[in-house]
Amino acid sequence: MSHTLTAGAAFGDISPMTSQFLGGYPHVERYSTAIHDPLLTSALYMNDGATEAMFVANDIISLSKQFVADVRGRIEKATGVPGGNIMITATHTHSGPLTRKSMNSGTDPAVPDPDPAYVEFIRKVIVENATKAHAAAEPAELGLAEAHVEGVGTNRRDPQGPADPQAPVMLVRSVQSGRNIALMACYSMHPTVLHEDSTLVSADFPGMARQYLQKNVVGDDCPVVYHTGPAGNQSPRHVTKANTFEEATRLGEILGKAIERAMSKIEFTSDAELVVVHDLVELPKRALPSVADAEKKLAHAAAKLESLRASNAPKQDVRTAEVDWFGAEHTLALAKAEADGRAEAAFRSCMPAEIQVIGVGPWRFVGWPGEIFVEYALKLKAGFDNTYVFSLANGSLSGYLATSEAAAEGGYEASNSLQDPAGGQILVARTAKLLSGLCG
Repeated sequence: MSHTLTAGAAFGDISPMTSQFLGGYPHVERYSTAIHDPLLTSALYMNDGATEAMFVANDIISLSKQFVADVRGRIEKATGVPGGNIMITATHTHSGPLTRKSMNSGTDPAVPDPDPAYVEFIRKVIVENATKAHAAAEPAELGLAEAHVEGVGTNRRDPQGPADPQAPVMLVRSVQSGRNIALMACYSMHPTVLHEDSTLVSADFPGMARQYLQKNVVGDDCPVVYHTGPAGNQSPRHVTKANTFEEATRLGEILGKAIERAMSKIEFTSDAELVVVHDLVELPKRALPSVADAEKKLAHAAAKLESLRASNAPKQDVRTAEVDWFGAEHTLALAKAEADGRAEAAFRSCMPAEIQVIGVGPWRFVGWPGEIFVEYALKLKAGFDNTYVFSLANGSLSGYLATSEAAAEGGYEASNSLQDPAGGQILVARTAKLLSGLCG
């Protein structure tokens, strides 16, 4: 059975028009002073004549499950595209405004509540832009390729540890004019070149990759729909020379050029079947330590950090110890919240977790919520060809979904989470079941 594809895309500016608190780093009253590069919402709509699907990527640190549900409903009302067929992701830039209040940030006196006016602003722009992408649909063809990316970052805790250099690339173009309709890509790396000393709004290195691709490859008017893959333990920390915009540009261009090289292998087709399936899963909650035990862990983390600073240890080691100290603070806050019921309420607000799979021709794009360790995506991909995972999709979790090894180590990522690592195995197993059903 042939499938005649139509597609449309658009991008809109969601940069704040007023000074906003920039999320991602604790203990710093970090309000924006200007815009270095724009934050965008980018939408790609596709229809094979039987099934509609839409990808919406947003340059924001995270989006709540409730926000996503509302936006999906509004897009469905405006376009008719089923809300369950719409994947909404956050790129996770740490140089953009907060849009949701998390359990951890709520314990930090430097971190305010999200600005409701800004949240409503981006809600409006995201819906309008998705509607525009739907209205722009025309006969289209697409091609798929895989980029290999090196030099943008590594495993955060161990530069030789698990990482995923594969980056899926999909180019959609007009059948009639050959014009590029959209470029979609995903790479598993934290957008954290820029640190807390920067007060300029920025999409970080993914924004710089987008600029490179629009200027040199696909054209200024072509939306680049960029998603962040599972990167809970992936960071530029061990490859950056400084935490500057020059470095963000350098790493962004490495990524952009890797995508450009992959595009040279693309073969186009207008016969691409679309398929969408999803599932809802309950993930287990982490057993939190007592307040007394959490206080001991915090004292140990603080002592280790001071020792490294005093010995002039390498900056990467100091930074790892610093974020471990942040994590120990979060564990103490969570232990206190567990005692009065706030932790349970925060955890339940993220459940059930949604798994979404959008198939495009032979490829499968999996959407998982929250910040996931890369090991879980690697395990899933080992069992299924042409399968790629987008993280921070359709909502957030209460902190990272780390591995049992990371939990035993007690570092930052596992320390600030309400998720038990067993949830990662559940996520992989339930996603594998969905994918097996599609293959069957």
